[in-house]
Amino acid sequence: MAAWGERLAGVRGVLLDISGVLYDSGEGGGVPIAGSVEAVARLKRSRLKVRFCTNESQKSRGHLVGLLRHLGYDISEGEVTAPAPAACLILRERGLRPHLLVHDGVRSEFAQVDTSNPNCVVIADAGESFSYQNMNKAFQVLMELENPVLISLGRGRYYKETSGLMLDVGAYTKALEYACGIKAEVVGKPSPEFFKSALQQMGVEAHQAVMIGDDIVGDVGGAQRCGMRALQVRTGKFRIVANLIEMRSYWSRVSL
Repeated sequence: MAAWGERLAGVRGVLLDISGVLYDSGEGGGVPIAGSVEAVARLKRSRLKVRFCTNESQKSRGHLVGLLRHLGYDISEGEVTAPAPAACLILRERGLRPHLLVHDGVRSEFAQVDTSNPNCVVIADAGESFSYQNMNKAFQVLMELENPVLISLGRGRYYKETSGLMLDVGAYTKALEYACGIKAEVVGKPSPEFFKSALQQMGVEAHQAVMIGDDIVGDVGGAQRCGMRALQVRTGKFRIVANLIEMRSYWSRVSL
């Protein structure tokens, strides 16, 4: 216990991933991970600041919070940092009009964004909407632009639902990057700007915070690059062999 006390000395804030850490999504809304409801409640009773930092891009923030509250979590919409609202802010600031390749469940987040005559593409975890037709349309929009802009709400490879592992947005983002010869702008973990936004909303410095997640690259690696400490849970997408491969690949890329 003393070792853990030393490692976490000076921590004032905790950032929690949601999918794979608090619950596994799936039919009927998903199921909470054993002990996670109680753990969040204990954190809320402590003197630590708590924020939920998620790459969820199939559900609006309001829908996600409603689901989690139904499962027993003490959480409010204002405590959640999610990629769709962050992307909307970027789009408005830069005057970008997106072609949306997103899940119907998150489309409402973009209701106030001008989508006429697109000059960029926003891609998220579109689920069943990742058809050839829809991917090809996004490709065509990008190829018609003089300066193509591709914004991806995350770069995850896969995540876990109650039915098993599911392919995530990162694979489809890579396909468009390869086909168009461009590099996507990532809004969400492991983007440093995304973590910095969450820290700013918490009112703590990076060295005062710890990130808890199930993704060795998106959660742990991204947080560490920002100067935070990070802990990986052995739930959700956690896989020992996959972790070793992904982390080796990740640090070889960022060290170039």
